[in-house]
Amino acid sequence: MHLARFPRVFLAHLPTPLERLDRLTKELGGPEIWIKRDDCTGLSTGGNKTRKLEFLMAEAQVQGADTVITQGATQSNHARQTAAFAAKLGLACHILLEDRTGSNDPNYNANGNVLLDHLHGATTSKRAGGMDMAAEMELVAQRLRNEGRKVYIIPGGGSNPTGALGYVNCAFELVSQANDRGLVIDHIVTATGSAGTQAGLVTGLKAINAGIPLLGIGVRAPREKQEESVFNLAVRTAEKLGCPSVVTRGDVVADSSYVGAGYGIPRDDTLEAIRLFAQLEGILLDPVYSGKGAAGLIDYIRKGRFKKGERVVFLHTGGSAALFGYDAIFSEQRKGLTV
Repeated sequence: MHLARFPRVFLAHLPTPLERLDRLTKELGGPEIWIKRDDCTGLSTGGNKTRKLEFLMAEAQVQGADTVITQGATQSNHARQTAAFAAKLGLACHILLEDRTGSNDPNYNANGNVLLDHLHGATTSKRAGGMDMAAEMELVAQRLRNEGRKVYIIPGGGSNPTGALGYVNCAFELVSQANDRGLVIDHIVTATGSAGTQAGLVTGLKAINAGIPLLGIGVRAPREKQEESVFNLAVRTAEKLGCPSVVTRGDVVADSSYVGAGYGIPRDDTLEAIRLFAQLEGILLDPVYSGKGAAGLIDYIRKGRFKKGERVVFLHTGGSAALFGYDAIFSEQRKGLTV
């Protein structure tokens, strides 16, 4: 695949590291665990959206945009990374933040990613949970166009065929790294939400005939809906690349057993995964995406679905800035500690 034919702004810190997690591997007693550190992509603490935004923001520049609009949940990593990209490129940025959790915690609503959105100079407005956010963005965009602005709309999560190119490229990068060190990868696991990361990965893996199964751990939608969203986007991405039909429905696998009470609401196994990665490997996960993805990984290992002797790569989608909006969920664990 010749990705150089697509406009791109080269701002990400690539390639991201591919590291073996020795202490976590020993703790779980199962397969050899590796991690693809897409929390290290750069720009405002990094994360998976940086890869997508390289292509999306380049498209915005080609179209002559002076303003970008996007949307996400209150503690959206995508919103924070979009705000950082806009700051770097000198574009105005407005973000619609959807209240998906109903939290009244001041830290959740003003700290973490929200603090960084504003620090990067973005403006924000709030929307109730369940609204048609695409329609809401278009209303704001039209108002700004009427004021003479040239607006480029980025879908939630940067998840369209343009954004998914970032994870087609990641698939190429990961397989190249594995080849260079003689690492046979048996499974790849990552969190999946707005679909762009998983769709890009599966398209890239299939396009180069990598033969590596990819498991998405859902963070919001039921399995059938999540898989259908990923497959539909993968089909459109493959068409954009010029390799239609390279992805089949059977290539797209998601497990939504770890969603819990809803998007952005961590379960006990999410919190356990965050602690294990922090205390054994010095790696920070987030309570919305990577924490739930890691909870799925750990459960699969404990249940023997990933076996000793295999090598599993966990793709870390970033998001540690959101931890500062979730301080309350860790407060119970701190009670009773003395120095």
